[in-house]
Amino acid sequence: MNMELAVDVRGLVKIYNEGKIRALDGIDFSVEAGKVFVLLGPNGAGKTTLMRILTTQFRPTSGEADIFGLDVAKDGGKVRKMISYVPQEMSVWSDISGYENLLTYAKIYGVPSKERKKIIRDAMETMGISEFANRLVKTYSGGMIRRLEIACALLIKPKILFLDEPTIGLDPSARKAVWEELMSFKKEHGVTIFFNTHYMEEADQYSDRIAIINGGKIVISGTAEELKHSLGKEAILLSMGAHVGGQVIRKIRKLAAVIETFADNSDLGVFVKDADSTLPKVMKILEKAGVEVNKVSITKPTLDDVFLKYAGTRMASVGRAMDVRQVRDRIRR
Repeated sequence: MNMELAVDVRGLVKIYNEGKIRALDGIDFSVEAGKVFVLLGPNGAGKTTLMRILTTQFRPTSGEADIFGLDVAKDGGKVRKMISYVPQEMSVWSDISGYENLLTYAKIYGVPSKERKKIIRDAMETMGISEFANRLVKTYSGGMIRRLEIACALLIKPKILFLDEPTIGLDPSARKAVWEELMSFKKEHGVTIFFNTHYMEEADQYSDRIAIINGGKIVISGTAEELKHSLGKEAILLSMGAHVGGQVIRKIRKLAAVIETFADNSDLGVFVKDADSTLPKVMKILEKAGVEVNKVSITKPTLDDVFLKYAGTRMASVGRAMDVRQVRDRIRR
């Protein structure tokens, strides 16, 4: 049975600055309708460019992208009627109330006047902000503002909801509340959710499928479990007093049970089929090389490990969260 595709991207390219910057470099992927899809990648990898093409804000240089069978470049008007988009930037007005923001968006979306009150009430209830309807947005917390922005996006009950870092800058409890409300809406209306995030636990917990983008290309995709299993069944993590040389790492990589290795400053990760039998061999190699090991732990591979392997860096969420929070605080003031 063929599944309906919410997103179908084929050979997508986006070039800026007269050919000097290749933001997207021949991307291919698809998203099944009714699923939650997350795009992970380091800053500058092409995540926001891709999302803005899919939401008809940018035109691709070449290639094709369809939303429920409609070409985003040729059928932009029709596409916009079935999607909603919540950007990173603040998208509500702080000097009016939450209800007035929703009313403004309802008018922009063309919601019939006789239906507005009920639709606005439903959106506020969905995102758990009904009791704050008549308060000025500048008095809202960061989590409440984000829930209001998502409520605005839900007014038209979109077939696909695009979220550009939906919870960045929020504390863990606020992030959890936003996602509980989003998943409830998804379950009730069958909406497809396409988002990017700097929080690996969100990708792990809420996604049906994950793609990692780096250098304008999709480097790997799959379910969270598939991506983690691609590194091995177990991870040996070693913390050392100094950086480990490439020759030592190559010797470790040649061990029969080793599937993958990575070094991050003075930390070494060794992904294996069986940690108990492999760890003594790894320690012997390090001992012969005169490498001092300060700490050893055995865990299961995580999405952080996958990201480091395929993006070549760790996800830097703290700094980005602080930047976004500071910008939003200034806007509220």
